[in-house]
Amino acid sequence: MKPTKAMLKNCLHTLLAAATLAIASPALAAGGHALPYAFEPDTGNTASVRRGAANFMNYCSGCHSMRHLRYGRLGQDLGIPENLLKANLMFTSDKVGDHILSAMPGEASKTWFGQQPPDLTLESRYRGPDWVYSYLMTFYVDPTRPLGTNNLVLPGASMPHVLWELQGLQVQSEAHAADGEAAAHGEAHGPQFELVSKGKLTPKEYEKFVADTVNFMTYAAEPGREHRVSVGIKVVLFLILFSVLAYFMKREWWKDVH
Repeated sequence: MKPTKAMLKNCLHTLLAAATLAIASPALAAGGHALPYAFEPDTGNTASVRRGAANFMNYCSGCHSMRHLRYGRLGQDLGIPENLLKANLMFTSDKVGDHILSAMPGEASKTWFGQQPPDLTLESRYRGPDWVYSYLMTFYVDPTRPLGTNNLVLPGASMPHVLWELQGLQVQSEAHAADGEAAAHGEAHGPQFELVSKGKLTPKEYEKFVADTVNFMTYAAEPGREHRVSVGIKVVLFLILFSVLAYFMKREWWKDVH
């Protein structure tokens, strides 16, 4: 059967809708609404990525692995000597060539949490840094949940709020940010939170802690990105310079022909 214009038009609309959904999905929470926070990762900030690596190893690696990243690659990229790597970041292995694996037994974790904690190597690439940042910022007290907390971005999350000692405990408030300009651009801030129990860090310090952690997770999802971007810039500059030289050389060679 020969495709008609209407059929081709419908197929085009379907492809456009799928592409739009694929682009928009990282900016949406599990419930389909806009994420409450926007975050632009800075993996070129080596000091921040180092702090994020320490944060991950101290608070996340007990349950979550990064099985696609090796300790040795981590130390090489972040300029961490092997002795410091072993002393401060390697808690579940003694070989720098090993992958970053959690010591938590898989089957037991399914019993404890209802599912095995996911590997986080590619989490920021799959969901987007905005999603990861918003997720870590929006745990709140919910007495109806088995572990006493819930999450705005991923409602019903089986993960407890492991960072509550740092952030403190917060509850949802019905108050909404009255920002006319943001509303005009469709940037929903979502429900605000009220801190009912202070943590070890101030709100600003906790935001920095989360930012460092997300920077590390973004680096881990694509360790070679900074090097690739750096080489790419040099290549582009070389091609521009070469094109200018080639143009003047062409003029010099062909000036007598015309």
